[in-house]
Amino acid sequence: MHVKFPSKVDNVLRYLKLKLLPKTLFFRTMLLIFIPLIVVQVVLIVAFFDGNWSRMGRKLSDNLTSDISFVIQYTQDNPKKVKQIKDLAFNNWDLSVTYFSNEEKDIVLSKAGENNKMITGFLEESLKKTFPGYDTSIYMNAKRDALWIFVDTPKGMYRFTTSGKNIFSTAMFSFLAWMVGTSILLFLVAVLFLRIQVRSIADLARFSEDFGKGIDSKDFKPYGSSEVRKAGLAFIKMKERIQRQISERTQMLAGVSHDLRTPLTRMKLQAEMMPDGEDKKDFIQDISEMEKMLDGYLDFVSGEGGEKSVFIDMNELILSILNKFRNKNALIRYSTNDQVSAIQGREQALKRALTNVISNAFDYGKTVAVALESNNNHLKITVDDDGPGIPKDKREDVFKAFYRVEGSRNKETGGVGLGLSIAKDVIASHGGKIELEDSDMGGLRVLISIPL
Repeated sequence: MHVKFPSKVDNVLRYLKLKLLPKTLFFRTMLLIFIPLIVVQVVLIVAFFDGNWSRMGRKLSDNLTSDISFVIQYTQDNPKKVKQIKDLAFNNWDLSVTYFSNEEKDIVLSKAGENNKMITGFLEESLKKTFPGYDTSIYMNAKRDALWIFVDTPKGMYRFTTSGKNIFSTAMFSFLAWMVGTSILLFLVAVLFLRIQVRSIADLARFSEDFGKGIDSKDFKPYGSSEVRKAGLAFIKMKERIQRQISERTQMLAGVSHDLRTPLTRMKLQAEMMPDGEDKKDFIQDISEMEKMLDGYLDFVSGEGGEKSVFIDMNELILSILNKFRNKNALIRYSTNDQVSAIQGREQALKRALTNVISNAFDYGKTVAVALESNNNHLKITVDDDGPGIPKDKREDVFKAFYRVEGSRNKETGGVGLGLSIAKDVIASHGGKIELEDSDMGGLRVLISIPL
């Protein structure tokens, strides 16, 4: 069931989701494990404090306060038996008793240390409740393992020295240690398990991305959970079907090409035997146009499907293309980055795509500028010309097969309208994109971006 929130609430939730929620599956799954684990620990700690910890602390503090009250009352009622009372308190309750007169108590209090509210909080409440008319205070020694309890009475001050264990239970630290330790152990086990599961999905995604770029990874084997293995096997079968279809299409087109070129060759030979004249010239021109159209159709539908992926030096590839246009009456500008690295792809397909783009620039411009740049993620190729350009409302249409911009690009110069279609198909098969923009030179800018 989908709960629909108001638009403002939905926008806030979407913003928080984008900003706070992790992007990767690994960290999202760890978040699902980590948050309940923390919530359970917090609930257990709070329940332990409110129940066992506070109840035990108050009971121990009340018992110690009761012993102190008994010692004070008995010594005040029996001043001659002070020594026996001290021995009794030390032997039975681990409670050392010292009495100071009113003149000595200020010196003793100045040498006392600070207390810890976490340990002595329940005892302070019990002392104030038992001795409402007396001044009471609690101090701890430097090691915090012994307590000094002062009870200031009108007749003098009593100092009771005892161990911190009499009011503080170490079970809390043991409980926390076991809880945190087991939680860390479970967290590490979950991390190791999830890394294996996520790695199988990441390998499948990388294999799919490589196949989209034309890289055929033969060593991929699905592993992980049954769902991931099933998805991997389904993708392998789909890849095989696509490759088989491409192979069959390429073979069929090779046969069609051979069948069509044979009669065209015979027609060309017959045309050469015709007497010179306008009819012969038009006939040869029609045959040449048919061959050109046939080459364009075959290039478009074949897509170099059988070509293997290799490492390509894009700087050398672009220079080899520009050298073909040196004899044209146009100015060539080329700038490159020395740190541009080679990319993995289908060399002939990329060369065909870039040749189509650069050839269009030379056909319609007198000055052509080509730039090659790269960063850690993408390689960018920019082709600018000072030609008539393409209207913005037709820039998407020029990538359609057999589409030509009438008026500026005709049959005499523009071919059959497959150049940019082939270029877009090749660039997309390498995981990149091609865009048309206004050039600073006044014509058209073709921006090609290919991931590294």
